[in-house]
Amino acid sequence: MSSLAYFFKESLQGFTRNLSTALGSIITIFLSLLIIGIFLVVGVMVENLVTNIENEVSITAYVADDADQAEIDRVMGTVRSMENVSNVSFTTKEQALEKFSNSISNAEIIEQLDGQNPLPASIDIELSDPQSVDSVAHQLESNATYQKICEDPSNPADSIKYGQATVERLFAVTNYVRYIGIALIVLLIFIALVFINNTIRLAILARRKEIAIMRLVGASNGFIRGPFLMEGALHAIIGSVLAVIVIQLLRVSAIPRLQESLQFLSFDIAGSTYVMIYAALVLAGLIMGLIGSAFAMRRYLKV
Repeated sequence: MSSLAYFFKESLQGFTRNLSTALGSIITIFLSLLIIGIFLVVGVMVENLVTNIENEVSITAYVADDADQAEIDRVMGTVRSMENVSNVSFTTKEQALEKFSNSISNAEIIEQLDGQNPLPASIDIELSDPQSVDSVAHQLESNATYQKICEDPSNPADSIKYGQATVERLFAVTNYVRYIGIALIVLLIFIALVFINNTIRLAILARRKEIAIMRLVGASNGFIRGPFLMEGALHAIIGSVLAVIVIQLLRVSAIPRLQESLQFLSFDIAGSTYVMIYAALVLAGLIMGLIGSAFAMRRYLKV
């Protein structure tokens, strides 16, 4: 316990002795963790948004008006046995017209149909894994029975609708966002480590005479290294706590205003998720501080 108190006292002295450098290290850690934290929060929001959109991904396979019900049931049974299919249902022409009527506000459109129903019946497919939409659609397209009963037998693919282009763009954007986020986090961590390394190096140089005396009197390597590890950890904890405070302020002030401006999007994140992000930032800061200090000592402190 007395050693920890000594380490803490020495780290505070090192902090004040190299105040400008220490502040530079803290600010760098703060900005790095702030950007990482904001990205994590935005990432969770985007992930929730993408998940909601992905959950809406489904396949609608139109069938001909004169399709045999037994063959429709056979196709539905085949689709149910496909991997990643969670539900299969059938919408009749009458049900399709009713849904269309409920989705529009202009009743004159329905009146202009003059009792006709141009909408086809359809097999509606819901997926447990939206990423498999292409695979399921292609399997259905190649099914001989469906080719026989589809709305356009000359081109079965045209009878299957699932917004292929939109779905592909959605998945592509999602992957790009994840890759960019990982690259940004790695870059910010590297920058913070460089600043911590430089700060501890200057602290070692400032105390080189004291370190030499400690060596002469037989101080252990751990006792000599302790204050520098504590100093790096101190910088990191201060920087990470500042980042957490700023993110919390943004959470209670900026996000509600953003939600009011963009009511068609959901920015709601569970409180437990914020707690996990805050804990991860403090832990990441502490690890960065210890690693940066250890690297600096290994390079510049020959003990």
